[in-house]
Amino acid sequence: MTSLQNTKIKAIFFDVDGTLFSFKTRSIPESTTKAIKDLRKKGIKVIVATGRSVNDLDHIKHIEFDGFLTFNGGHCTTVDGQVMFRKVIDPVDIRNLIEYSHRSDVSFSLMYEDKVRISHESPRVLELYSHVDIPVPPLYDKEDVDIENVLQVNVFIDSEVEETFMREVMPNSLSSRWTPLFADVNPGGISKLGGIEYFCEYFDIDMSETMAFGDGGNDISMLRSVKIGVAMGNAGDNVKEIADHITEDVDDHGIEKALIHFGLLDRTS
Repeated sequence: MTSLQNTKIKAIFFDVDGTLFSFKTRSIPESTTKAIKDLRKKGIKVIVATGRSVNDLDHIKHIEFDGFLTFNGGHCTTVDGQVMFRKVIDPVDIRNLIEYSHRSDVSFSLMYEDKVRISHESPRVLELYSHVDIPVPPLYDKEDVDIENVLQVNVFIDSEVEETFMREVMPNSLSSRWTPLFADVNPGGISKLGGIEYFCEYFDIDMSETMAFGDGGNDISMLRSVKIGVAMGNAGDNVKEIADHITEDVDDHGIEKALIHFGLLDRTS
């Protein structure tokens, strides 16, 4: 671990739900807010890395960040809204999903740059939006659905059928999961790792100078690839297995403690 502690870190990527944001308190711990401010004062870039859209981040925008990696890497922007990267889901897969929903009870969310639309208000859909504290979006227009500009889909299926569903319904896309409720579906080739690579190029930072925090399955690609990948104490076992370091839960100052552990923060004074 000594070699990791001596690493020069220039950029840190933070997942949101379960990492920055606590589901228990529905807020960001004050220790985390202060830690991010202190990192930026030291010249370290601090970048959001989330499955959410940039329009679903009002609950963390009281903190200053250096960029937004959203839709699991499918849409990356600077703080002033400059789009660095954008990739939509293959319209064939969206059409397949809609047709499949007509003969099944599957529910889903279609996520765009500026809006989210849902198939119907199923119990799982209502549970999700209550869980993340976001108003339930309106239904999509079945007569005039925009299938050309979908950046991400949430499909409310069980993990046991996920592989078969993706192969048969959305073969040009890939899925990841941070909750048993649903799978995030993104364009093929998209991941948080890919988004990190765009930010590294933009800020002229090497991957060996990066760190990331996460707790869900959609964080695995970035935690594996940065120099220091930190799993939150509340992370799933599959995330902890690939992390360089496991810190405390989000509610037990996990981010601050890990940053102190690696010498990026000093709280002795």
